[in-house]
Amino acid sequence: MDKLEKPLEAWREELPDEQFHICRLGGTERPFSGKYNDTKTPGVYHCACCDAPLFDSDAKFDSGSGWPSYFQPVSDTAIASKDDFSHGMHRIEVKCARCDAHLGHVFPDGPNPTGLRYCINSASLDLKPRQA
Repeated sequence: MDKLEKPLEAWREELPDEQFHICRLGGTERPFSGKYNDTKTPGVYHCACCDAPLFDSDAKFDSGSGWPSYFQPVSDTAIASKDDFSHGMHRIEVKCARCDAHLGHVFPDGPNPTGLRYCINSASLDLKPRQA
């Protein structure tokens, strides 16, 4: 997948304020406020910034955290991760591998088969429903 690089000002012009704050500045939406938290529609969740496929609805589960949660991405190359030491703790930040959009964080307390919980901001995602 080719990297998509744009200046921050270009993203600011393209994205609504909330998406810009979350995706480009590493913000977080309030728990239970995102449009995909309770969504059960079958499909693939894409990056809201560059349209890269990130998570399949088959990997989505209710973590009770208030954010959409998945036990795995669509592929090993869909996301990138990095250490995040903000807020006085160590977490693993999850980013879109194509455009570096901030998606959320991954935690080691998810269900089988991976044991992982990708805790993702709805504002970072765009659901493409499966065709019936």
